[in-house]
Amino acid sequence: MPKEKKVKLTLKSVAGILNVSNATVSNAFNRPDQLSEKKREEILKACKELGYAGPNQAARSLRKGRSGIVGLVLSDSPKYVMSDPVANLFLQGVTEFLEQKSVNLLLISGNQPSLKSVVDFVDGFICYGAPRNTQLIEELSDADKRVVTVDFNIEGRSSVNIDNEQAAYQIASSVIDDAEQTTAILGLRLIDSKYTCRVHDNELIGVQHSIAHRRLDGYLRRINEVGGEITGEHIWSIPESSHLFAKDAAREALNSKIRPDVFLCMSDIIALAAMKEVLQMGLRVPEDIKIVGFDGINEGVRFHPSLTTVEQFSSQKGLKAAELFFEDSPESNITPFKIEIRESSQIQ
Repeated sequence: MPKEKKVKLTLKSVAGILNVSNATVSNAFNRPDQLSEKKREEILKACKELGYAGPNQAARSLRKGRSGIVGLVLSDSPKYVMSDPVANLFLQGVTEFLEQKSVNLLLISGNQPSLKSVVDFVDGFICYGAPRNTQLIEELSDADKRVVTVDFNIEGRSSVNIDNEQAAYQIASSVIDDAEQTTAILGLRLIDSKYTCRVHDNELIGVQHSIAHRRLDGYLRRINEVGGEITGEHIWSIPESSHLFAKDAAREALNSKIRPDVFLCMSDIIALAAMKEVLQMGLRVPEDIKIVGFDGINEGVRFHPSLTTVEQFSSQKGLKAAELFFEDSPESNITPFKIEIRESSQIQ
C-alpha cells in the first residue's frame, strides 16, 4: 500500500483549519502583544497539535529585507581564530553589543572560496582581519550590504583599526636605542609559507591589507632611525600566532652565529613562546635579551618576567565595530593603544 503523502502546512492553510485570519496565526508566533494571552495560547496549542511550527522565517526575512544576522568574516579558519585570546576578546565586544540589538552572529571562515552561499542570509558583514582568501575582500568591496572591516581597510567601507605602524614604532623605541644592537623580528605571515622560516629575499604577501606589514614598517622605522640595519636573515615569518610555530623561530634565532639582543614579536603569544625558549637556554630576560610583544593578553601580565607589549583593547574594538555596523554612513575609526613597559624589557 503506497505511503500517504504528507501535506505541507502553510500559514494560510492553518488559519483556514482554525477558522481565524492569517494575521492571527502570524501574530501568535511573531507579535504576541497583538493577542490576548489566552487567545495566543489557544492558537499555539492548536498549531502544535497540527504539527505546524510557525511561519517560514527565511521567507519572512527576505520579505522584510533583513534577517537579524550579521556575518563575521574571520581572517582564517574558525578553529584557529577561536583559539586566539585576542580574537576571543574582540568577539566578546561584538556579541555584547549585538545581544542588546537582539541580532545573531554567523561565523564565516576566511578560507572559504566565496561569500555567495551566505550573502542573501545576512544583513551585512563585520570582517575581522584581512581574509586569507583575498577573493573575499573583492566580494566584500562589491557587496550590496553593510560592511565593517577591522584591522584593514576597504575603500568606502567603515573600519576599525589602531595605528599599527605607530604602535610598533613606539614599542620598538622602548628597547632599541643603539645601532650596534642585534635585533630579531618574529613576524606573522609575512611570506607565503605554511612553515616557520626566515624571510630572506622572498616576496612579501598581503602588503596592502596585512597589519603584520604595518607593524614591520614601524619596527624598521625605529631600527633605521638609530642607524641600525636588519636584513631578511633576521626576520622570521610565522604562519600562525601559536606557541608551536613561534618556538621554532625563537630557537633558530637564538642559535644564530650572532645572538639577538632584542626580540620584536608581532603577537604576545609569539613573544611568550620566545621568552620560554630564552629562559630554557639559561639566558636572562631582559639582561641578556629584551623581548616585546603586541596585543595585551592577560597571560603576558601573569608571566614572569611580565611582558612588555602594546595593549590594543580588543574588546573595545569589537564593541566599536558592532556599533559602526548600525551607523548610516561609512566611518574610519582609529582606536587607542597603550604601551605597557614591564619586566621583559626593563632591567630592575
